[in-house]
Amino acid sequence: MRSVDEHLAAILGALTPLAPLDLALLEAQGAVLAETVPAPVPLPPFDNSAMDGYAVCAADVAPASPEAPVVLEVVGDVFAGDQGVNGIRPGLCTRIMTGAPMPGGADAVVPVEWTDGGTVQVRINRPVPPGNYIRRAGEDVLEGQVVVPPGTLLGAAQLGMLATLGRSRVLVRPKPRVVVLSTGSELREPGSPLAHGQIWDSNSFMLTAAVAEAGGVGYRQQTVGDDPDKVLRAVHDQLMRADAVVTSGGVSMGARDVVKEAFSGAEARLTSPVEFTKVAMRPGRPQGFGLIADTRTPIFTLPGNPVSAYVSFQVFVRPALRALQGLPPEPPDTVTAALTQDVRSPAGIRHYLRGVLSFAEDRGAYVVAPAEGQGSHQMASLATANALIVMREDQEFLPADSHVEVLRLPR
Repeated sequence: MRSVDEHLAAILGALTPLAPLDLALLEAQGAVLAETVPAPVPLPPFDNSAMDGYAVCAADVAPASPEAPVVLEVVGDVFAGDQGVNGIRPGLCTRIMTGAPMPGGADAVVPVEWTDGGTVQVRINRPVPPGNYIRRAGEDVLEGQVVVPPGTLLGAAQLGMLATLGRSRVLVRPKPRVVVLSTGSELREPGSPLAHGQIWDSNSFMLTAAVAEAGGVGYRQQTVGDDPDKVLRAVHDQLMRADAVVTSGGVSMGARDVVKEAFSGAEARLTSPVEFTKVAMRPGRPQGFGLIADTRTPIFTLPGNPVSAYVSFQVFVRPALRALQGLPPEPPDTVTAALTQDVRSPAGIRHYLRGVLSFAEDRGAYVVAPAEGQGSHQMASLATANALIVMREDQEFLPADSHVEVLRLPR
């Protein structure tokens, strides 16, 4: 039986980051930058006003006060975007708007609030130092400076920065496209009636949503019954649009474990070798992984119990999807928390217990309460949990107030 760390290492060691694509800027949201983007010009590219007010020579207004305001002649207006801006000489000023280029000869801006707002002459009742409310060229970014380095996950702020640099397209490692498929003849589509012995499929919906939470693009397929040929065909039919495939169900030791059977035949072993193994964890012991077909598309065959499938996704698939984008293959955010009650675990396995994590103001620290239902089929406790309590292989008993590692689940 493999350890969790061994199985994850085997998965990550087989993966290659996705090839970069040239995408329009808004299409690149959630992708990972795959090129160096130096600033083509300094930012801002010219000295400009940080306020609506008056561009002045600071020396002219040095003696200004409310009791003895300085009066200057206003010789024009400068707006944001003006290209033909004239200069001024001492004793004169121009009205200037936020973002407008500074006229030559002016070395400070007086906010309009410090004046009487005049348009022909203006009374200024406060002095200003040289440079007052001026945004200097290159103050934000120097020409040639790399602000968004390769390997950055592109969110709203990063896309805004790239647009500020004048880029309309960018080279990125895209979001992984992941096809999600549930197997089992007992499964029915939600909304359809159930016969005795049937259940509604939940795994494919849950795992497709988990793909999106992990930064990928999920494509849910309808369920496939317990027919190995149909399972194999259904998976191969999706490879043209899949960077990865996730299945659930049919990987244990039963008489009709269809995914295991589908990928264990002689032909399948040649074209789509999947290694099925047991991992020393609870829930989620039966696992499978391989690179299938000529495309060498990663396939993750997860167990069918819903909680097992979800925990397996967070522990193995989520880090793998990050690795496909060239990101560090990290699990969900981890914190340390104090247990609110005793917990037990079988020796030699890594146990992921559902829990509710909260911040205790009186302690100034996190606490975590284990959920009451810990069976791998019990979805109600998963739906109300916001964390997984990690009990290591050598931790058979932890009393209340023990500090444990806790994985924060996406919400």
